[in-house]
Amino acid sequence: MTAGISTTRIAEAYRFACRAELDALKPGNVHVYAHGHGMVVDDFERSTLVTAGPLTQAGDRVGARILAAARATATEVGTNTNLGILLLCAPLAVAAEMGGIFRPRLAEVLKGLDREDAAAVFEAIRIASPAGLGKARSHDVNQPARIDLLTAMREAAERDRIARAYVTDFEDLFVIGLPALAEARARGLEISWCTTAVYLEFLGRIPDTHIARKYGTGQAEAVCAEVRSAVRSLDLSAKPVEALLRLDAALKERRLNPGTSADFTVATLFADALLCSLRGDIDLVDR
Repeated sequence: MTAGISTTRIAEAYRFACRAELDALKPGNVHVYAHGHGMVVDDFERSTLVTAGPLTQAGDRVGARILAAARATATEVGTNTNLGILLLCAPLAVAAEMGGIFRPRLAEVLKGLDREDAAAVFEAIRIASPAGLGKARSHDVNQPARIDLLTAMREAAERDRIARAYVTDFEDLFVIGLPALAEARARGLEISWCTTAVYLEFLGRIPDTHIARKYGTGQAEAVCAEVRSAVRSLDLSAKPVEALLRLDAALKERRLNPGTSADFTVATLFADALLCSLRGDIDLVDR
């Protein structure tokens, strides 16, 4: 059986993934080319630094890691920069720590989520207070958790892509994100443009639920179509900065932030780095 990864290595992979995502041009989101939505790159960098420890705390449950990291983020930057990232990366970190074949181990971690995890995640969501958060008909995060976390995620899966990840064993990472990353690497793209390729794949294929929560499913679907049309003729190997910045400005002018697509991009990079480490690849941060 494959041995688990050390806490130090998991934290390194997490910091790498968060930094790489910020270095990539991600239309509509925050990145080194342009800030937006009242946030700057430094907010996300500081969030990464203070959350790497709690997110990778050896032996802690998924919910405890998410809650501790959400508290650290609130103290450090005072705004929600990373709740989706924490929700996606915590189960990945636990699975990597446990060792074994990664995808089945991740499924095992998700199936073991309990009411204690739910209580911790509900509190983390209340702390972060993500945009568009309302009151659910059942299992409302503003009420004490009465069910296990997987049940709560199942109830939210139709309206939230991150919740759906929990009940599909992170299908989107393995079907969309990691294949897009592998394809971009095969084309010889630099790491920042590989990251852009992953982000655009998510944004062009899945209506972003961060946008949907704020502006409705129709708007999220329209952004999908707009992105597909805008990038259809682009060659990322040519580094089309100006074209993507025009799309970036157009989305930000309408206050459309594809935050869920960005969260899945970080999770994809994190999962890939963990898989590299589990295989024994060296110097994953230099890939």
